[in-house]
Amino acid sequence: MSEHKEPHAPKFVYDFTEGNKDLKDLLGGKGANLAEMTNLGLPVPPGFTITTEACKVYLDSGEEPAALRDEVSAHLDALERKMGKKLGQADNPLLVSVRSGAKFSMPGMMDTVLNIGLSDASVRGLAEQAGDERFAWDSYRRLIQMFGKTVLGVDGDLFEEALDKAKAAKKVTVDTDLEAADLKKLVTTFKKIVKKEAGREFPQDPREQMDLAIKAVFDSWNGDRAKLYRRQERIPHDLGTAVNVCSMVFGNLGPDSGTGVAFTRDPASGHQGVYGDYLQNAQGEDVVAGIRNTVPLAELERIDKKSYDQLMRIMETLENHYKDLCDIEFTIERGRLWMLQTRVGKRTAGAAFRIATQLVDQGLIDETEALQRVTGAQLAQLMFPRFDEQAKVEQVARGIAASPGAAVGKAVFDSYTAVKWSRSGEKVILVRRETNPDDLDGMIAAEGILTSRGGKTSHAAVVARGMGKTCVCGAEELEVDTKRRRMTVPGGHVVEEGDVISIDGSTGKVYLGEVPVVPSPVVEYFEGRMHPGADDADELVEAVHRMMAFADRKRRLRVRANADNAEDALRARRFGAQGIGLCRTEHMFLGDRRELVERLILADTEDEREASLKALLPLQKQDFVELFEAMDGLPVTIRLLDPPLHEFLPDITELSVRVALAESRQEPHENELRLLQAVHRLHEQNPMLGLRGVRLGLVIPGLFTMQVRAIAEAAAERKAAKGDPRAEIMIPLVGTVQELEIVREEADQVVAEVEAATGTKLKLAIGTMIELPRAALTAGEIAEAAEFFSFGTNDLTQTVWGFSRDDVEASFFTAYLEKGIFGVSPFETIDKDGVGSLVKSAAEAGRRTRPDLKLGVCGEHGGDPESVHFFHEAGLDYVSCSPFRIPVARLEAGRAATQSAGSDHR
Repeated sequence: MSEHKEPHAPKFVYDFTEGNKDLKDLLGGKGANLAEMTNLGLPVPPGFTITTEACKVYLDSGEEPAALRDEVSAHLDALERKMGKKLGQADNPLLVSVRSGAKFSMPGMMDTVLNIGLSDASVRGLAEQAGDERFAWDSYRRLIQMFGKTVLGVDGDLFEEALDKAKAAKKVTVDTDLEAADLKKLVTTFKKIVKKEAGREFPQDPREQMDLAIKAVFDSWNGDRAKLYRRQERIPHDLGTAVNVCSMVFGNLGPDSGTGVAFTRDPASGHQGVYGDYLQNAQGEDVVAGIRNTVPLAELERIDKKSYDQLMRIMETLENHYKDLCDIEFTIERGRLWMLQTRVGKRTAGAAFRIATQLVDQGLIDETEALQRVTGAQLAQLMFPRFDEQAKVEQVARGIAASPGAAVGKAVFDSYTAVKWSRSGEKVILVRRETNPDDLDGMIAAEGILTSRGGKTSHAAVVARGMGKTCVCGAEELEVDTKRRRMTVPGGHVVEEGDVISIDGSTGKVYLGEVPVVPSPVVEYFEGRMHPGADDADELVEAVHRMMAFADRKRRLRVRANADNAEDALRARRFGAQGIGLCRTEHMFLGDRRELVERLILADTEDEREASLKALLPLQKQDFVELFEAMDGLPVTIRLLDPPLHEFLPDITELSVRVALAESRQEPHENELRLLQAVHRLHEQNPMLGLRGVRLGLVIPGLFTMQVRAIAEAAAERKAAKGDPRAEIMIPLVGTVQELEIVREEADQVVAEVEAATGTKLKLAIGTMIELPRAALTAGEIAEAAEFFSFGTNDLTQTVWGFSRDDVEASFFTAYLEKGIFGVSPFETIDKDGVGSLVKSAAEAGRRTRPDLKLGVCGEHGGDPESVHFFHEAGLDYVSCSPFRIPVARLEAGRAATQSAGSDHR
């Protein structure tokens, strides 16, 4: 009889000495990196991490795992033995911080509590041990303030108001000028606020403080701001957060102490150097919150040369170890340096490209890894316009260039207004003294963010860089009055809410009014007007050029353009298009030609119809000649007429009014009346699901054959001119193979006639657009008559979901996104589970029938970074998108081909 073995119980707590940087799923980013620094022998305060698995159990059941308390107790005992003191011990207290730490960085979105273990009893012991009564009472008031707000749900403004009153009573402006007696009174005031607002006393038991703080961090995973941030950054909602319990070290012990944040390279530009902020006599939250203005990190060399030199060595160690830009938090306690956190740092788009190429040149990473360090979304940011340096401007202030870009909008002074005005179509700039996590809604809604306090490591800067938002921080010359909704600029000019301002996140400059913009140097590079050089703009162009070359060498997917005329085709070719994946012929029937199509649709006799087709043929042919010339040697997929009839007919209401007016005035109106009768006859309740696409070609004799003839004659003309036309004819909205077979038979006959008439052998591929669920489900049959499939994912999304895009995006998509039903609009990124599964199954079925079947996609999903990865995995041959998105698709196709399973560069 075999022995029954109980499965090992999961381990919920890990000491910093037990983990490593590869355990982010379990220990979160912060915990994994604290463990990694501990393993590297760097000065990390001892502590332990409660795993994301414990958080998930708590969130699923509402209770902590049964074993968690005992595991925490065992690790706390070990920590107390290591430190030689106990948590909250009256005469010599061990104090700890309780901090969140998810797998992906979510700056300021979840909760942290410092100085756990302080109480009425232990505050005096801390004062005696530190020899500094002021420090002890300052630490205690911070604990009550943070604990009250994050754990007990007290309005944080109540504590801030009490602090402001204490400073006003003392006639000082910064909290460091408050003395021990002032802070002691403030502690009493804070405890009264807790009792009144939370309905309970501030807990004096240090273990109760720690347990409640751990639960609060777990709960903060599902806080409103954390959920909003995850939706914005596409972070899964089921990961949970780890909790890090770390022995406290203190930066608020006097002028020989302090706290700071450092970057191994400039997160705004990517340049190497000494970047970061330092604040003497402060705890870490003071730096991140931007409440007090910091000094540049380089100043630390003058303030504390020993700690500065040690920090520089550690920064070099970490960058070489992580092989990337590192973001570091540190504290100096009476001249001793402690490392509190490191992570792969968030960076601007320009910095991402520069750093990736720099690291390749340094031999730290290869081209494959470099492609994982940049994204198509970042490339798209670099293609946005910038301010015109030659324009007449009125600069009123200059702050810290925290996140680049050129942002113009109306000044608003709170998050609610930013969201409200943005939803009404206004472009806004969110102006604050400093931002905090509660401002996330407004930061997302705004074109840019401007603060009068804080530096490159403040909340505003870090979050803005992560979102790709323009941000200027620490513009100290500005007096921001959020209550009166205004700011005063140097010289006394007042900017009221609603006044237009412009901010430059690349220079930190703030301007009154709207500053005109000019094309990005990256766009000029793709257009062929700028070449790599020596100055800063050209250095960025050089980095982009190299990354695009990497991507083009690695990618399997080809990238084509959606283009309907020669001008767009030429621009697409400059941007790197390898052909046209969608030429929409309906765009060729606008303007003066609309009347010809109208006459064709309304023709009563065969002669009238033939006359209309005869007039349209040479116009269509010339369009295609120009297109083939622009794309010579590359494939051009031409979709035959697709839109519903109503787009070519007069508006039924407008026409009815014209007829009624003519009748009332007894004026001749036979033509209008005949037209109205025809429009009524052809009117459809739901034209997008009516007479369009292949159905139109089958119902209106000669329409599709005229287009095919124009394509064939244009190809023959280009061949006669020694060109290399590569036309592909695409039949739209096919739902059954019989439709395609009929149109194909007619098309083959027309092509044969043109070949006979011109003496030119033509090879025109004929395929179809897969944009209906039935087409996807019967793709194996349809492939018998099709040489290629092009997935029209815009219409396929509409028909799979039962959505009318134009209607639903304006009516309920916002609510669906806010409620988390959608992480992102299915029209923006392909719905992999629904629409995507049809694409995959259709591709597989089509190739079973016809192994050489060419597969592409021509909806705008073809330029969406995440969707490009899906199409690569689905085995498609190419994606097609608008010309401006071609570089993005090229880059993402390269990234998709080299995607490594464990790469988490966000």
